[in-house]
Amino acid sequence: MTNTALITGASRGLGLALARSLAGAGWNLVLTARGADDLEKVAAEIGATAIPGDVAEAEHRERLAKAAPSLDLLVNNASGLGATPLPKIAGYPLEAFRVLLETNVIAPLSLIQATIPALRAARGAIVNITSDAATGAYEGWGGYGATKAALEQLSNVLAAEEPDVAVWWADPGEMNTRMLADAVGADEAAGAADPARVAIALHDLIKRRPASGRVNLQ
Repeated sequence: MTNTALITGASRGLGLALARSLAGAGWNLVLTARGADDLEKVAAEIGATAIPGDVAEAEHRERLAKAAPSLDLLVNNASGLGATPLPKIAGYPLEAFRVLLETNVIAPLSLIQATIPALRAARGAIVNITSDAATGAYEGWGGYGATKAALEQLSNVLAAEEPDVAVWWADPGEMNTRMLADAVGADEAAGAADPARVAIALHDLIKRRPASGRVNLQ
């Protein structure tokens, strides 16, 4: 029986690399991202279902859940960076923080709630992509890090409440992605890890299915 995964933020970076890796292993994939053109190219390349849209929108999340009535894996990879240039907490724009909470915390929780019946039935797994900014004090990363810290604690409690579903909150480390380039500049981002290499570690995690918990992928 073919396994099915729903991956958010799948048009580039780690989401794209993981989608390619899982497709190569025969997974059935439902992919979403805001960039419709890029997402549809990816879906055509690997034989996946593309549902473009913004995970911060409730109607889009409902479409995603309906597209995967049977589900073995949910990967909450889509994230917002927040205000740029990265501001200090004392001056962080509150409206920008509200938007970031919607994308980085409310959206993944809502998708979990919408798909948990299918995941329970399949004894499936959830991967919430987090960050070392959730646990470290990095100047300028307070807004983003606070949302990831919230996602980590939601994951922690979810793991305790859902013994039949594996829940991993996975820190991918610094990767050479557009998001990191937006935060620190393209030159510095170029020295970070290739998302394809991190995706190999994430795919291995999914195959091994260790106990629920926080995982470092580098």
